[in-house]
Amino acid sequence: MTAAAREPAAVVVTGLGLVTAAGIGVKETWSQITTAAAPLGVRRPPSLQDLPCDFMYTIDGLDIDALLGVASYRLMDRFAQLAVVAAREAVADARLGPDVWDSTRVAVVIGSAHGGLDFYDEQHKVLLERGARRVSPRLAPLSVVNGAAGSVARDLGAMGPSLAVATACSSGTDAIGTALHLLRAGACDIAITGGAESMFTRAFFAGGCNTKALSTHTADPAGACRPFDVDRDGFVVGEGAGVLVLERAEHARARGAVSRAALRGYGAASSSDISSPVAPSEKGIELALRAALADADVAPGDIQHVNAHGTATVMNDLVEATVLHRVFGDHPLVTSTKAMTGHTLGAAGGIEAAFTVLALEDQLVPATVNLKTQDPRVPVEVVAQVARTARLDCAVSTSLGFGGHNAALVLTRV
Repeated sequence: MTAAAREPAAVVVTGLGLVTAAGIGVKETWSQITTAAAPLGVRRPPSLQDLPCDFMYTIDGLDIDALLGVASYRLMDRFAQLAVVAAREAVADARLGPDVWDSTRVAVVIGSAHGGLDFYDEQHKVLLERGARRVSPRLAPLSVVNGAAGSVARDLGAMGPSLAVATACSSGTDAIGTALHLLRAGACDIAITGGAESMFTRAFFAGGCNTKALSTHTADPAGACRPFDVDRDGFVVGEGAGVLVLERAEHARARGAVSRAALRGYGAASSSDISSPVAPSEKGIELALRAALADADVAPGDIQHVNAHGTATVMNDLVEATVLHRVFGDHPLVTSTKAMTGHTLGAAGGIEAAFTVLALEDQLVPATVNLKTQDPRVPVEVVAQVARTARLDCAVSTSLGFGGHNAALVLTRV
């Protein structure tokens, strides 16, 4: 086998779909991400009343009944509904669909950290208060983590591999990496991939407060998510979905598709050197970054922008920034878009990969809007408050998950 034959197939992004607290659809979301001075979608849901962390980023104005119909709505938990809405936009953006593709060659890979936990929690209350015979028969299909992947595959008629990835807050990034491997292996021609999450579960928020992972800055909910800021005190949960359409470059060219970016590399590593499942690890993050660079065959000095995991927890931001500086040096412009979307958990990797594609297209690094005073221990240049134009040819998106999951993607301009 020649060296050329061993090279992995080039994979490109041909479609994007987004549903976030910053906006419904790619255009609205990206406009808010790059121009708004503060987040717009922070609310106090009734289910969180009286908790120390009683606020989150929610999606307003999304008419699920109108978009999906009552029958489809009743067969999906909200995280799956969001995935379907984002996937439809991404597929339309790629100018694809059942009338164009060979459905047996279309894969779906969607990540989610928790799946339909809200419905599960609701039915557990029914069990305790009303008895076993009143528990919904829809509990299993609506609460399973693969609900988003299965719903997207059914909705779009995709008949290739349909997979769910659950690696906590790295789920969306690992889903995209898995889709990249499927395309390179020839298991599909098109992959619909990303992440989806929607969590209003009271017990989850109570636990998050007790681990000191969630912000308790209740006096100013919109300003509570402050990645890399000296006064950061934890993340704020958000709901959302981000979906990309990936194709091998030759497949996209053959059908005359427009490539929005190239997905050059993916790296993942476990933090087996930590004693706590919620503690970040310098070693694990670095291993994932260097694996992604090697897979992409790019040098650290080629990276001009990093969409960081940037959760606004005290230790995560410091550990991640330290590793970014060690691997890339001073030159990349770093941002955390979670200040505008909230931490969407398993959806974060899909949403932030889409933002990275848009940054490359528009040559624009979105700002970390709530960053007022950068922690002096953070050794990287974080774009704060106002988006910044820059020459961007190669960028990285990172995700870190509870349990020691670390993942990174390398994307390039086309």
